[in-house]
Amino acid sequence: MADEIVQGVHNYTDEKKYIVPSDPLVREKLEWFKDQKLGLMMHWGPYSQLGVVESWALSDKDGDWSRHQIDWVDGDMELFKQQYINLNKTFNPVRFMPEQWAKIAKDGGFKYLIFTTKHHDGFCMWDTKTTDYKITGPDCPFKDNKNADIVKALFTAFQNEGLGIAAYFSKADWNSKYYWAEGHKHSSFKNRNTTYDTREYPELWNKFVEFTHEQFRELLTNYGKIDILWLDAGWVCPRNNQDLRLHEIVEDIRKTTQPGLIVADRTVGGIYENYITPEQTVPKEPINVPWESCITLGSSFSFAYGDEYKPLCQVAHLLIDIVAKGGNLALNVGPQPDGRLPRQALRSIEELGGWLKVYGEAIYGTRPHAPYRTDNFAFTTKNGKVYAFYLYKDENESLINEIEIPVNLKAKSVALLGSELPVSFINTNKGVKVSLPVREGKAPVCDVFVLD
Repeated sequence: MADEIVQGVHNYTDEKKYIVPSDPLVREKLEWFKDQKLGLMMHWGPYSQLGVVESWALSDKDGDWSRHQIDWVDGDMELFKQQYINLNKTFNPVRFMPEQWAKIAKDGGFKYLIFTTKHHDGFCMWDTKTTDYKITGPDCPFKDNKNADIVKALFTAFQNEGLGIAAYFSKADWNSKYYWAEGHKHSSFKNRNTTYDTREYPELWNKFVEFTHEQFRELLTNYGKIDILWLDAGWVCPRNNQDLRLHEIVEDIRKTTQPGLIVADRTVGGIYENYITPEQTVPKEPINVPWESCITLGSSFSFAYGDEYKPLCQVAHLLIDIVAKGGNLALNVGPQPDGRLPRQALRSIEELGGWLKVYGEAIYGTRPHAPYRTDNFAFTTKNGKVYAFYLYKDENESLINEIEIPVNLKAKSVALLGSELPVSFINTNKGVKVSLPVREGKAPVCDVFVLD
């Protein structure tokens, strides 16, 4: 698929363009990645105070879809932009408790964190030395808090719980004078790209590259073990004359501080898109290279007032569908501006964690198994066992007591995961026919048959 962005949502790279990393440590880390299955993604920054889409409304070219919630400035977008930029002066999430977030994530069944260290607006959630537009900057009231370096506090808390770390980083920076530079062609009507032609102003572009490299070096040197560098803003790439010279910084970091570092250079392809990232969508067919769908638990990536969150059945079915096709689910939750996680989101996470305590055996560390997804069935495999998920549409559906599992194998034994109920079975030319005692009650998210 093309690297187009429609209303802020990225397409994803065709797996045929995937390049297997030459570094054996990266290949090894990718096997670790494929075992994890469930990541917690978090978009958080000063924009959370407004409850509007992160960053995008600053781009005039993207105004038609990103500014519909901005109804208090009577169409004066220059006034809005200044209000947005000044949100750093009021961002004070004093109820932020990183250790609590990490425990919630672990209990919810998440295996790694993807956190927005910097979105396109350029506000840094770590104590960078490259700019004052940061969480520890002189204008930010949170600067004196014990957890003021939010990236450090979060990464440390999640690392202490044994969870992996992915540092989300926007390659574009709309606050940098080296990216949106004044006095150039697009200075008055900005789009997501540079305001100047990098071929005409190579010295200016080189300053931006040096600025970005220094930020990479800070994040990948001073914050413990980082498993993944998750790069957004795919339009910042060589074919668009915005070459960040990733090879220089990535290879140096892999040799020095982060051996085996996975890089997800989204939609760009090439040697630094180590896994593919569908957004707000699940591919119809299995993808045979490492991949991860980033999908919101609510309706948006950043916090939205009055948002509605997906119930357990929908989230679990989403996870099963993705895992059966060989991918990971990055489930996004936008924290509140006060530093708490939304109550409804917490309920969904808690329910998901309870479900995974029973059924996680069929999720974590598995690989796809044909026929992957068909009708109500999904399949995974691990350690010589095949897990057949039968997905119920809703809790009012009748519980099955006899069904044929459409899988090409001869079962030696069949059990119902999380249950002591006896399962009788016969192998047929179409699969494995199973029978269960008659059951009563509401239908669960799914039944999972373990075929050995």
